[in-house]
Amino acid sequence: MALTSTDVSRIALLARLELSEAEQTAMLTQLNGFFAIVERMRAVDTTGVAPLYTPLSAVQDVALRLREDVVTETDQREANQRSAPAVEAGMFLVPRVIE
Repeated sequence: MALTSTDVSRIALLARLELSEAEQTAMLTQLNGFFAIVERMRAVDTTGVAPLYTPLSAVQDVALRLREDVVTETDQREANQRSAPAVEAGMFLVPRVIE
């Protein structure tokens, strides 16, 4: 996928960037270089390759440091809702914005 100078102009407009002609040319080169790298990566056959959860697991066994899924804090809903302008049945009330 190669971008054109029109694409770069549109992206700059959407991002609210004011780019000079030289900056647009440089940006076009950089973006097309990025997309070329992505295309090369997509061309690699990764069938049967397990995804890594960390790059270190490619060279050594890494134990996952996951914690037990247990409640560690008490329910403080009332304290958290004290500053709310309107609460009902434990829920924040907000004005209707969609008819």
